[in-house]
Order: sequence, then structure tokens, then C-alpha cells
Amino acid sequence: MRLAAGQNVVAASLAIEFNVSEDAIRRDLRLLAAEGRCRRVYGGALPIPSSSLPFSMRLTQDLNEKHRLARAAARTIEAGELVFLDSSSTNVALVDYLPTDRQVAVATNSIDVAFAVKTRAAFPLILVGGQVDHAIGGSVDAAAVTFLENTIVDRSFVGGCSVSAEYGIRVHHFGEAQFKKTLLKNSRISIMMTTSGKLHEHAPYRIGDAGDVGNLIIDETVDSSECDALERAGYRIIRAE
Repeated sequence: MRLAAGQNVVAASLAIEFNVSEDAIRRDLRLLAAEGRCRRVYGGALPIPSSSLPFSMRLTQDLNEKHRLARAAARTIEAGELVFLDSSSTNVALVDYLPTDRQVAVATNSIDVAFAVKTRAAFPLILVGGQVDHAIGGSVDAAAVTFLENTIVDRSFVGGCSVSAEYGIRVHHFGEAQFKKTLLKNSRISIMMTTSGKLHEHAPYRIGDAGDVGNLIIDETVDSSECDALERAGYRIIRAE
């Protein structure tokens, strides 16, 4: 679907292409807008930025890619570590692959991650408190930051909205950026799993770059030229298969 791929659509053009009436196209676009899958504009529709989608909807996107990333990420975890799973739909997938033979403990600021850990695995669990931001899917306020400032995390899996060789790792919310900067600062090892869409998304608030993240895990389907650019910028790439 073109909207899902981030493309704008024009009702008149679609009507000609699919040999249907413009009214039929407009009706379908209205239904998609009502479901939160696009934004209606005069003459057509615009895609909804992934960052604007409800967290519950992001959980269902790009599942195969997220699970490939999660399997690769889980292989990096070592015995006895305190692992921080940042609020991220890909980190929810990671819970399925947490090693049960290495006695790791999990901390998270995400309700969905905490629920997945509680229901799918028997790990010691720390839920970082504070006011929940529903767009982010977890807590990133002063209370959550205070927890990080008083904790040394062995390995963090940090969520981000946008990654580029030129502008680094970025997110859409200012408060979220401050939380993630603190997480990176207080993590012995930090890792980011990057779905292919994040290589083409814009976000304003920078949280770090190659020097702040230990590894960038990228799906095998990402174009090699994009990986080369990231490696030239200093990122250490792990390809998920």
C-alpha cells in the first residue's frame, strides 16, 4: 500500500489507475483516515508518520523485520547483565528472544515491554516509574531520568525514530531525547535496532551518534550503500539475518 510506504496519494490519479470512480477512492480514503492510517487532505491523502501512530499500532508494523533484529540483538546479551529495554516496539519483540540460561535482569520504562517480560519470561523485572506518555509508550519524565542517573546499566537497547550518517540518532519528542541521552550516558554498552524505515525518517531531536552507541543492528534487506555510509560515519554495524 502506497500510504504505508510513506507516499502521498491523489484521488483523481488513483481513480484513473484502477478504473474506478473518484467517489469510491474518496470513500476508501475516508475509511482509512477514520482508522488512523492516513490524513485526508484536499484531493487525496497523506501518510501518517510512524512516530505519530499510536504505540499499539506500531507494535503490529514490520513484524518480520523486527523479529530478525530482535534475534540478532539477543545474541549479544551476556550472563548476569542488567539489561535496559527502552520503550520501543522492536524491544517488545526482543523479549521473545531474551536468553533464559544467562540469569539476566530486565529494567524498562515501557508498560508493553514490562507486560511482555511478565507474561513470557521469568526474569527479575524493574519497571521504571513516572508519568506515562502514551505516544511514546512509556515514562521519560524526571522520575524516569532520576532512576537512570542512579543506575549503571550493563547493556541498553535504545529506541530511536531516525538514524542517518549525517545527523545521527534522533527522536520526535524533546523530553524523550533527554531521557535517552541519560540512558546512553549510564550504559556500559548500548545497542540500537534499526528498522529500514528509520533510515529515511526525519526527527528533530538528536540523542547521539556513532560514538554514543556500541552497535547498530540493521536488517539484511537494507541497501548496502546505506550501510556503507553509516560505517564511514563510525557506526559498528551488525546485520540481522
